[in-house]
Amino acid sequence: MKLDAAAAHLEALGNPTRLKIYRALVRAGDAGLPVGRLQDKLKIAPSTLSHHIKALMVVGLISQVREATTLVCHANYDVMRGLVDFLVAECCTGVAECSDTKSAA
Repeated sequence: MKLDAAAAHLEALGNPTRLKIYRALVRAGDAGLPVGRLQDKLKIAPSTLSHHIKALMVVGLISQVREATTLVCHANYDVMRGLVDFLVAECCTGVAECSDTKSAA
């Protein structure tokens, strides 16, 4: 994942309401959640929910599919894994650099 994409994902998740929506969809698993159920569960006004769902869809964190007359939202697990991998990819690599600097001093 590129830095700009990671920043966009983190920016979208930086809003408490969007983070609540995303976590609810992650917990729902592959089945996802119908928008109405998501609204009832999180007690979010329909227009507010729609706004936040759109923001999460724009960056690819969630998708929405129509099943008959119902819109169902799903977390995009590949994007989530990519973001987590990006965040931990260089975990502790600076520790070796810090020790090398201290040794040379």
